[in-house]
Order: sequence, then C-alpha cells, then structure tokens
Amino acid sequence: MRQKLVMGNWKLNGTKESVNALVNALLAPVNAATNVEVAVCAPAIFIGTVEALAKGSALQYGSEDCDVHTSGAFTGENSPVMIKEFGCKYAIVGHSERREYHNETNEVVAAKYEAAQAAGLIPVLCIGESLAQFEAGETANVVKTQLQAVIDKCGIKSFEKAVIAYEPIWAIGTGKTATPEIAQNVHAQIRSFLASFDADVAAKVQVLYGGSCNAKTAPELFKQPDIDGGLVGGASLKPADFAAIIEAAK
Repeated sequence: MRQKLVMGNWKLNGTKESVNALVNALLAPVNAATNVEVAVCAPAIFIGTVEALAKGSALQYGSEDCDVHTSGAFTGENSPVMIKEFGCKYAIVGHSERREYHNETNEVVAAKYEAAQAAGLIPVLCIGESLAQFEAGETANVVKTQLQAVIDKCGIKSFEKAVIAYEPIWAIGTGKTATPEIAQNVHAQIRSFLASFDADVAAKVQVLYGGSCNAKTAPELFKQPDIDGGLVGGASLKPADFAAIIEAAK
C-alpha cells in the first residue's frame, strides 16, 4: 500500500517571520498525521531555517529546484549536493513554471532528476499539459513524452526512488481543478505507462496531484485509487488550509 504524501511548494514566497510562523504552526498537525508523510519545499534561502525549525519533528523538507552541476562556476545555482547537506529529502524538478519561464526542456529536467538522485535526494518529477494540449486531447502523449525522457536517461528502476507529480498547467493558480475523475484517469495512464516497462515499479511509485489542490478539493481527489497525495501550492502557505489537506490524506 502506497503511503500518502502531502507536499507544499512555497514557490517565490516567504519572509523570515512568515516561515517561522508557518513551520511552527504545522508541526502539531504533521506530527499527528502518523500515516501520512508531510513535506515542504522552500525557496533555497529558507531551507536552513526550515531545517532548524523541523528538527525532531516528522516534517520532511526539500528544495523547489536543483542544478545539474554539483559545483563550479555556475553563479546563482543551487547544487543538489549543497541541498542535501541541509538535510533535504526531496528536490522538485521540472515544475511547469521552470519549464515555461526558464525554458527547461525534457532533457534538462531529466538531467536535474539524475543529479538529484546522485546526491541522495528524491526527485519530485513534475509533468503535465497546457490548456491547449488538454483541449486537443494530447494529455496522454504529453505526459508519456515527459516520462520517457527520464526513462531514457535514468532507467525505469530510477522511479523506485522518485515521486511523480501530475500538474495540469491549466489548473495551476487559475482556480480551476481537474475533476477527481479526470485526475484519476491521467494518474492511471501514468501508472499504466510505467507498468509497460516494470509493473512492480509502477505499483509502488507515488503519483501526486498538483493542480490547485486545496482544502476543498483534496478529500475527493485523495479517494481516487491512483492519487497518492498532493503537491500543494498556495494552500501550503496557509496553516489551516494545509492542515485540512493533511487531514484529508489520513
């Protein structure tokens, strides 16, 4: 049985004060959710703060991105080795905002996935389609192509130490959410595609829903057989809302 995973992605948000308040508010609901893993992915500058605040608790944490390089003349980047040194468990790779605003190709995302794993991090591989692709019925082909790039570079067995987050781009920050039936259908397609390479790997990998998952939509989404939790954006910045999503995953 796959454990539910609820992960917050803070994106470009936070201050010293708000990060301290947020993490401290989350510790009680996180520690009480003994059958659910909870993690937050913070801007790199706040990872050390999260490390200190989360010490001794059940809260896991990670980075919102990582570089393909471990060191060198790459100004402004964050090495996966450095990220791991701060106790991170996860690194998000291939988020739709990175793909769109930073022109990250499937090949770049696969390289970041590989680098994260090499450093001992669990990559959270984001995949998903645009509104135009969704309306054209291209969802399955898009997510399969994104997955194939990682399989080609790292192999199907790499998904034994990875998480997948399906994020329909048309539902991120728009207030739109895929219905539980639409989301489940895509999650099942993702698992079926992986199973065509290795059924055991496909059965075990956690596939999260990442399209405007919030306190209202989470209960029905998390009831679906192939949805193993959520990658949560805006709602993860609100302790009460995030706690309600954690509760829905129990």
